[in-house]
Amino acid sequence: MEQDNNKVRFSHNDDHVVVIIGSGAGGGTLANELAQKGINVVVLEAGALHTQGDYVTDEWGSFQLLSWTDKRTTSGTWRVAQDFPNLPAWICKTVGGTTTHWAGASLRIQPHEFKAKTTYGDIKDASLMDWPLTREDLDPYYDRAEKKMGVTRTNGLPGLPGNNNFKVMSAGATKVGYKECNTGHMAINSVVRDDRSHCFQRGFCFQGCRTGAKWSTLYTELPRAQATGHMELRTQAQVVRIEHDARGRAKEVVYYDSEGKLQRQKARLVAVAGNSIETPRLLLNSHSGKFSNGLANSSGQVGRNYMRHTTGSVYAVFDDKVEMFKGTTMAGIIEDEAVFNPQRGFAGGYHMETISLGLPFYAAFLDPGAWGPQFTQAMDEYAYTAGMWIVGEDMPRATNRITLNSDVKDQYGEPVANVHFDDHPNDEAMREHAFQQGSAVYAAAGAKKVYRVPPYPSTHNLGTCRMSADADDGVCNSFGQTHDMPNLFISDGSQFTTGAAENPTLTIVTLAIRQADYISAQMSKRAV
Repeated sequence: MEQDNNKVRFSHNDDHVVVIIGSGAGGGTLANELAQKGINVVVLEAGALHTQGDYVTDEWGSFQLLSWTDKRTTSGTWRVAQDFPNLPAWICKTVGGTTTHWAGASLRIQPHEFKAKTTYGDIKDASLMDWPLTREDLDPYYDRAEKKMGVTRTNGLPGLPGNNNFKVMSAGATKVGYKECNTGHMAINSVVRDDRSHCFQRGFCFQGCRTGAKWSTLYTELPRAQATGHMELRTQAQVVRIEHDARGRAKEVVYYDSEGKLQRQKARLVAVAGNSIETPRLLLNSHSGKFSNGLANSSGQVGRNYMRHTTGSVYAVFDDKVEMFKGTTMAGIIEDEAVFNPQRGFAGGYHMETISLGLPFYAAFLDPGAWGPQFTQAMDEYAYTAGMWIVGEDMPRATNRITLNSDVKDQYGEPVANVHFDDHPNDEAMREHAFQQGSAVYAAAGAKKVYRVPPYPSTHNLGTCRMSADADDGVCNSFGQTHDMPNLFISDGSQFTTGAAENPTLTIVTLAIRQADYISAQMSKRAV
């Protein structure tokens, strides 16, 4: 270990370090939590370091700056495969990961959703399973996560102000009879705190928060971890393989550096937090003679049960200007439908959350491929338009999965991820119900026209390395520790056993805090 300009650097041969792959909600949080405990950490981030000053308000320019645009392929009957075959999911390739792009919605998974199999029963063609932990287990860690992130409407922090987009939705929700409509639990500062600004309502949350009001590991967890002298961040470090020793324990991480040179970092423990597409891809690409099907995959579950939430959008045109682009992107939420009520014709629940797209994205996603008078009229009416996004629990299916496409290689010669997805009938029934209710909300608010918009590539990627009580049913235990390798951990949304109806980032951070406590205790016992 050596100091360089107040930044610590660890030797590539130091086999005492914890190597974390990815610097987003899971990886960045885990890195800081471990560093604060005096544990030495090397974070390998595939993307470059983009500071707040680099952020741009041009939507497509921002997409090119922050997003993971490496090759992927798609299969299945889902709408995204038709409209966006080369962009099956939208994640970020930058320091801070998708916490640079996320909207900030921070909701706790509900108690019954941790017991999906028990609650929903047997659903045909769904691989439902109860989580190997409960809401009661997580509540103390949810408390810590909400304090860390400064979630509004918790710990005495006020909610954010409601913009016009929220006011329209709220008016309609009240008339429809909904009771749970507010400006949300958001990890966006409503007041100055944590050495960061309050929200200035600029309206470009998805393009990176230039004021730092929105929580991101980029300017919270990672700098604090570095300040301890126990964390080194290596950027533009594309990990291609995790190697193991004769005992079958992870021992080394192989990656390409910013100059395209192959590097090796030895490790005492490896945590993978590359998002639910890149994480299973890495494990599968790390196959060996001992593990011919990939690492941590004795169950055959790596890559399976890919979930992305049941989504869709409703936009509505009004006589008066709404200007949905002013204020926070996700400015409010209706929670009444996020309940278990099978009388609606489906299991699970969903939220309706305000969303706004800038005109470039609105043109691309309102009706993909459309043109002509109706489309141009919709563009002309942009300033008079309000929007909401549907976020609901989709059913896990073993056939919805991430696999390797050996026919298509990335820039390093590695097989790319193929994302296969088919909507479950439960997903389709939920989306139809949500479209009807979203349309009813806007009709009640006086809309003169309503658009139903199919799912975008932007999504919440979950599952693919799910936690399970039984090693035959999943990839890791309730602490993200893989069943097959005691010193290999999953530290992102891949762990989710089921998707629940809530935006997942708060839970990913919560699990990372809990995981750090567990890793520290296991290291102290020399169990890993």
